[in-house]
Amino acid sequence: MRRHFVVYGVAFAGLAAFAVFCGWAFFAASKIGDGWRGLAPIWPYVVGGVVITGALAGFLMWLAFYSANHGYDDRIDQDEP
Repeated sequence: MRRHFVVYGVAFAGLAAFAVFCGWAFFAASKIGDGWRGLAPIWPYVVGGVVITGALAGFLMWLAFYSANHGYDDRIDQDEP
C-alpha cells in the first residue's frame, strides 16, 4: 500500500508542478500582452521534454521486462550466510 502512495504522490507532485509552471507562464505572458500566444516559444521545449521522458521511461521498462523474460535476472547459486 505504501508503494502505491509513493507512486501516486510523485505523479500528483509532477502534475502539480506542471500546473504551477503553466499558471506562472500564462501570468508572465499576460503581463506582456500576448496571452497564450506569448507562450508559443516555450511549448516545443515542454512537449520535447515530455516526449523524451516518456521514451526514456518506456525504454527502461522494456529493458527491465526483456532481461526478466530472458533469464538475465535469475540467480545462479544460493547466497551464503
